[in-house]
Amino acid sequence: MNNLSDRLQRLSPSETLAMSQKSNELKAQGIDVINLSVGEPDFNTPDHIKEAAKQAVDENFSRYSPVPGYPALRNAIVAKLKNENNLEYTAAQISCSNGAKQSVCNVIMALVGEGDEVIVPAPYWVSYPEMVKLADGTPVIVSAGIEQDFKITPEQLEAAITPKTKALILCSPSNPTGSVYSKEELAGLAAVLAKHPQVYVIADEIYEHINYVGKHESIAQFPEMKENTIIVNGVSKAYAMTGWRIGFIAGPEWIVKACNKLQGQYTSGPCSVSQKAAEAAYTGTQAPVEEMRQAFERRRNLIVELAKEIPGFEVNVPQGAFYLFPKCDSYFGKSYEGRTIENAADLAMFLLEVGHVACVGGGAFGSPECIRMSYATSDENIVESMKRIKNTLALLK
Repeated sequence: MNNLSDRLQRLSPSETLAMSQKSNELKAQGIDVINLSVGEPDFNTPDHIKEAAKQAVDENFSRYSPVPGYPALRNAIVAKLKNENNLEYTAAQISCSNGAKQSVCNVIMALVGEGDEVIVPAPYWVSYPEMVKLADGTPVIVSAGIEQDFKITPEQLEAAITPKTKALILCSPSNPTGSVYSKEELAGLAAVLAKHPQVYVIADEIYEHINYVGKHESIAQFPEMKENTIIVNGVSKAYAMTGWRIGFIAGPEWIVKACNKLQGQYTSGPCSVSQKAAEAAYTGTQAPVEEMRQAFERRRNLIVELAKEIPGFEVNVPQGAFYLFPKCDSYFGKSYEGRTIENAADLAMFLLEVGHVACVGGGAFGSPECIRMSYATSDENIVESMKRIKNTLALLK
């Protein structure tokens, strides 16, 4: 008997976590699997941040914090937004939560209701449409293929907006593609949105610092967009702090207050010790961030070069994040030992079970003709995994 709520039955399980679990199961059987499925830096949290956390424990930061986070952390975020992004916010316009994932969900739950439409450019991060469904909204998928570098155009955005449109979710640098919107491209989208003031932008900028084209550009920089944009960011990717679970939003105070009200009822403030660590991340030296960025850029160059040597892969050059999203539909319909590849999920499972490399099928990201690989791993793993993928795909006839 299934007594689960309709809400839960509408949700799809996370395919990225499922592939990671499957690869861990094979590893537990003693199989040498290279895991390219998880979007997580392979670096350790910088020492000065860990020291701040230890100090916080010693100083007894062990009690409930204010729901939106400690004032010291929110002020550090205000300074970061001013210094790095030239954006003016107050501490009252910042709310911290248990990771940027919760921050995105908070905003969607606060803004979106039954019948509201949310524009989600595809390829998208797996959780965006699911969060919209959780809020009883309708995800409106706008597809951008590899030929347009996986970025939607102002014309596509204009065509997708209806009187029911409540929000646009914009992720730059992008998971899963690594595409980055330039200032000019964002200006084009902003010009469309300025004509539709009922539409809010949820700007997911969690990969801001993993950027290979220079300065990060935020859509919030345009005066006509500031009051309609909610920035989402956090410490997970830039500072290698995925497990610390600190994200934040910056936006109009009325939205921030609404998210605080929501968060106050279902999680309260985020981890006290993690907040002190995040404060140190924002106020301390930024040298480790640049060191990690340079390592990711080197790996990006390596994986692109090797992936381009794989027959049947169509590869673009990601400008940020740490993902490659090759188009691989030339293999659909091919077989090996009675096993036929129908789609990207089949291809990902074939690469895992036969080639012992874990990737994620693009269907989960709204692009069923692609697969996602994370190159947040060592150069040696990248070289070996690309060799395995090339040899395994050669088996398909």
